[in-house]
Amino acid sequence: MVGREAALALLEKVLSLSPGDATEAILYGGDSYLTRYACNYIHQNVGEHNTSLTVKVRFGQKVGQATTNRLDDASLEEVVRQAAEIARVQPDNPELPPLPEPRDIPAVDSFVPATAECTPLDRARGVREVIEIARAMGFEAAGAFSTTAAEVAVANSRGVRAYHAGTAAIMSAVVMSPDSAGFAAAASTDVRRIDPRAVGERAARKCRDSRNSARLEPGEYEVVLEPLAVADLVEYIGRLGFSAEAYQEGRSFVCGKLGQQIMHPAVTIWDDGLDTRGLPMPFDAEGVPKQKVVLVDGGRANALVYDSRTAHREGKASTGHATAWGWWSGPVPTNLFMAPGDATLEEMIASTRRGILVTRFHYTNPVHPARGIITGMTRDGTWLIENGEIRTPVKNFRFTQGLLEAFSSVEAIGRDLVLVSDGFGSTVVPALKLSRFNFTGVTEF
Repeated sequence: MVGREAALALLEKVLSLSPGDATEAILYGGDSYLTRYACNYIHQNVGEHNTSLTVKVRFGQKVGQATTNRLDDASLEEVVRQAAEIARVQPDNPELPPLPEPRDIPAVDSFVPATAECTPLDRARGVREVIEIARAMGFEAAGAFSTTAAEVAVANSRGVRAYHAGTAAIMSAVVMSPDSAGFAAAASTDVRRIDPRAVGERAARKCRDSRNSARLEPGEYEVVLEPLAVADLVEYIGRLGFSAEAYQEGRSFVCGKLGQQIMHPAVTIWDDGLDTRGLPMPFDAEGVPKQKVVLVDGGRANALVYDSRTAHREGKASTGHATAWGWWSGPVPTNLFMAPGDATLEEMIASTRRGILVTRFHYTNPVHPARGIITGMTRDGTWLIENGEIRTPVKNFRFTQGLLEAFSSVEAIGRDLVLVSDGFGSTVVPALKLSRFNFTGVTEF
């Protein structure tokens, strides 16, 4: 990692090199490590040390952007020159907002030295615990154990100076037999809070209990969704519905519904980059401090997230949700939370007459963003519930479901919150029981 002082000094140098009317620079990188395993063996251990510098140079309403991961003086001069050349040949952008002015950024401590210092041997020992559990039951395990120490620095010619460093540890396990599979995962800023044995035991138990699955006809069922499945849905609610860019372009399912009841009154969903129960990030890619934004308040569509461009269109202030890394564009909520209820998973199952228990979803994608319809599949642990009891494992379903319809049919919300992360952003959610969920197909596995 570059470190606060060196990162901000480097960005100062970049700004001083720019010939533009205005300039902004973003430094993003750090140290990431991954131990991957399959067939009960570690087959890959990699470490990456990389830092990416993105420079945006403006001439009036023209802007050009260039990126490099070479940080010597000659490369800094070259990336600034490239950005300036690109800017000069661009057409004017009449919607180009002014660069953000500096604002106070709350401090949030999410850097855990134990995670940054985790060794390949430490991760291998964790993986070994999962593999030993799988072998003892005659199964095979696969998955990954990653640790990351990342840093972000942002500076612009109006005086914005922002820096944050954080850590993340993520472990996943798929335990497989010839006719079943089970999945479990854990995430934290602190690797010491990852319990590999608990992850392995949960995945192995799901694999064992999923053997000899039966084929069940697709249709509309009650569902009990474990937190991994809920996180998938909540992420799509945030991405498809509550980005100001999607709203302004008419492709959000919230269009025309702000202030209206769109979900069950028990549902409250918000984004908060300062909450340490997730993977915190106190400012966005423009150096604007992140605000807590309540997206759904008691089932009502309450507010959108903005970056500078989308806020400028409406004469508003950015909420600190600009993105510059990952695969999304425009403002996106990446630190999502859903309010818990008071039910246990066992109580949800006991209250289900005939429904499906889902461990997680897989390969989820939008079908009709403006209507909030998504599709995907169940995976790694799906069971039929009858008269309050788990009866039999079933073959995986494909689903096609409207998010608003699903979250309007809430019957119970779990009391325990679980952190779920794929490495970019985080979602903290409970389990959920819905009175109806639309399964449209069934697989052969």
